[in-house]
Amino acid sequence: MPLIRHIFTATDLSDNALPAVDRGFELAAATGARLTLMHAAGVDALAMLRGLLGGQTDDISRQVLTQRREALEAAARDRARHQDVDVTLLVEPGRPASVVPARVAESGADLAVVGARGEGSLRRLVVGSTASRLLRQSRCPVLLVKNPDYRPYRRVLVPVDFSPGSALAIRLARELAPGADLVLLHVFTTPFEGVLRNAGISPETVDQYRSEARERAQQQLRALAVQTGLEPDRHTPLALAGDTVGVIIGEQERLGCDLIAMGKHGTNVTTELLLGSVTQRVLSESDADVLVVVNKQPAP
Repeated sequence: MPLIRHIFTATDLSDNALPAVDRGFELAAATGARLTLMHAAGVDALAMLRGLLGGQTDDISRQVLTQRREALEAAARDRARHQDVDVTLLVEPGRPASVVPARVAESGADLAVVGARGEGSLRRLVVGSTASRLLRQSRCPVLLVKNPDYRPYRRVLVPVDFSPGSALAIRLARELAPGADLVLLHVFTTPFEGVLRNAGISPETVDQYRSEARERAQQQLRALAVQTGLEPDRHTPLALAGDTVGVIIGEQERLGCDLIAMGKHGTNVTTELLLGSVTQRVLSESDADVLVVVNKQPAP
């Protein structure tokens, strides 16, 4: 059974956010999923001006909603690549940071797609706007779109920690990018390596210790690839030591990966789970699109 049957894309209709619309259509066409395309207009903020505008407030709100509906329709029909996708358009009057996560949850979508920048910077978005709220609250995977290139993904980096979320990230990456090469990356540590070196243990022994840790990680990666049904010639297992974020960003750039698929926390979710520090830094520092995966099962 396919993992992705319904894709929910939210846009603020700015030029920077339209790549998320393109990507939503591309993925819907590739997977056969239906698409919901939504814009939250935020006209409820006009209520603060009711004392000044009086009876005109409701008329102005209706005009704004009509204009935004027309703009959303134009975004959906503007490109030939948007044809043959079952799309539903949705314009909401509420504020994006509140309405988007709520509508995604109500829709039962299997994937939410949102632009990384919108009208502001990525760092501001990650700290506290619509994308951040969606990433924290969503029970479905969230794709944060950074690049305007809407071609199918060509190489996907999947950082894995061998939690259940790792297998799910691999399966989602394969479904969303069936023609891409996958790189399974595990960043390992060698506990007490510094202690051993300071204790006068020979460099050869310490290097052997690290080599054995790398080989164990490689074996786990190969087993995970078999578990998730990856073809031997379509994926690369890679075990590296170092700072987790630094290695992830470095390998994404070195290998030219256009998508990073990773877990939100490595386990299950609570009502509103803050992003793990590794995930948050990758979102901030990478220049690739990022698919953030989370189990739908509630935490015990």
